[in-house]
This record gives sequence, structure tokens and C-alpha cells, in this order.
Amino acid sequence: MTADSVSLPNEAHQELVRALEELHRAAGRPGMRKVSALIAEGDHPAVVSHEGVRTAIKGLTVPRWETVKSIVAVLAAACVDPPRDPTAEVTRFLPLWRAVREGEPGGMKSARELALSQGWGADDGRWTADALVGMVMNPVLAVEIDPSLAVPHKPLITEDEWVQGGVRLIEDHGAEFALRALLRVLKGDYLGAEEGSPFGYRYPDQEAVDMRTAFLFGCDRILQRLAAEPNLLQRSISAMHADDTMDREERIEMLRAEADPSLVREIMTATPETWDELSEEAHHQIFGYLVKEIRPVGRFGLPPEQRYRITWRVPEPTV
Repeated sequence: MTADSVSLPNEAHQELVRALEELHRAAGRPGMRKVSALIAEGDHPAVVSHEGVRTAIKGLTVPRWETVKSIVAVLAAACVDPPRDPTAEVTRFLPLWRAVREGEPGGMKSARELALSQGWGADDGRWTADALVGMVMNPVLAVEIDPSLAVPHKPLITEDEWVQGGVRLIEDHGAEFALRALLRVLKGDYLGAEEGSPFGYRYPDQEAVDMRTAFLFGCDRILQRLAAEPNLLQRSISAMHADDTMDREERIEMLRAEADPSLVREIMTATPETWDELSEEAHHQIFGYLVKEIRPVGRFGLPPEQRYRITWRVPEPTV
């Protein structure tokens, strides 16, 4: 087998090709010459001819990792709706490529890669080697966690089955890998965490907690913008009043609050320095003026800047 080909197609190769074709489609199906030119223009580990791009995407060869990495980075950067992070896409493709080269063990992260990564690789709903590890190492499968730690639930397997699964994982991939997987689960990064509630794990009022976290994150960003942009509050108030897409009930609530002269006077004194002196009502009204929408775009448990996306009434200035 040469450095750029395999003797026979296999399932792992087909999965890599499907992923490349999907990314190519998401990028708007740029021409092979265009992809090759973008690779040449950027800081990428390989120079890939248009024929090399074509044979990789069509699955005619299994290229070197440097070639796959360069193609993936360029295609991910070309994705707009929705955008994709080139670094995250390259990370996603590495185990796919390794599975072709090394067979089933190649699809598994090393202990260090597991420690540095987030999630269990099952965002598209398909089971992966990582997802199986996340399932096997979650003790909630085998025991009813104490009610002080989680909502009571019925175990799905026996304790002996859970131990046997852990022993097999240690035998195949080492104790460090198994223990790091267990630590991630115990810290809350478990399979299904993006939905927030596998096997009974759930805050009593998780939605309220999430909404409060989003509000506080939005307030922090508001303070940053108020400090940097003169007249932002006044411009946002004008933008809110001119927004004909605004929810009717939300508009009624905002206008009702504006009928309170004392609240309006308080709002107009808002600065980063006076923020802590303002009432909760003023905070919420200012939030409504500046923020058109704040919604979760990342999985539950991520830092706020990765979990939430803010749509401002007055867009942030471009640098």
C-alpha cells in the first residue's frame, strides 16, 4: 500500500468519504481548482493539486493526513450558513482518517486527546467509539445515584456488567484512558449532556437556571459595550422602537415600563460604573433595549460565550 492509496475500499474509508462529501456540500460545492488555490494561499500543511482534491473527496484514494487536514480546513472556512470552526472540523476528521489507516483502534482518542476534548463525538446521532466509552464508563447505568446528587432512576445494567465493561476498556486502551473517561463523566460531561438530562440527571428547575445564566452573560456583554460605545443605549432604544419584527407582548411590556418616569430616569443614568446601583427592573429594561435575542447554540455546560449567541439591536462595530 502506498502513502496515498489503499488496496481495497473499506467501511472506514467510505465513512471518511461521506464526511468529506458532506463538508464539501456544506461549503457550497466549490470547484476543485478553487479549493486547491485556497489551500495554496493559506497556511496549510500540504500543497494539494485540484486532482488531489478531487480524488480525496471522491474516495479514489486515501490521502496523507496533511492533505485531508488542508482540504477540511479550507472547506470548513467556506461554510457560512451555518458557519463551521475549521479547528473543530479538523479535530472531527482525524479519528475518521486514522480509522482508515489503523482499523478500529484508530477511531479511538488517546488518553491525552480525551482529556483535551469536549463531548463524546455523537452530535450527529450516530454511535462512535467515543460515545460507547462515554456510555460504558457512566456509573449511572449500574447504580441508583444518591438522591442528593441526581434524580432517582432505575439502573439499566448490573454492577457486575458495568465493572466488566470497565475492565475490558482498561485491557484494550489502558487504565489512564478509562480513568480520564470516568472523570469526565463525573464532572458532568456525560453522553447526552447537550440535552441536559440523561438517565434522570437534571436540575429541579434547569430551564430557569439556564435563562438566568443567559441574562447574566448578556448583562456582562452589555457593560462591555456601554464602556466602549458612546450613545449605545440611546441608539438601541431607537432601534427597538423601529423594530417591526418585535414580539407584540414583549413590545407592550417594554412600553408599559417606559410609562414609569422614575424608571426611565434611572435607565438613562446607566453606565458600567452605576450598573450595580440600578434596580433589577432597570437591568431588564436595558437588556430589552440592547438585546434583540439571546439563545443557546452550544451544548449545556459549555462556558456562556460558547453556549449562547446574542443578536444585538445595534450590531457590534467591526474591527
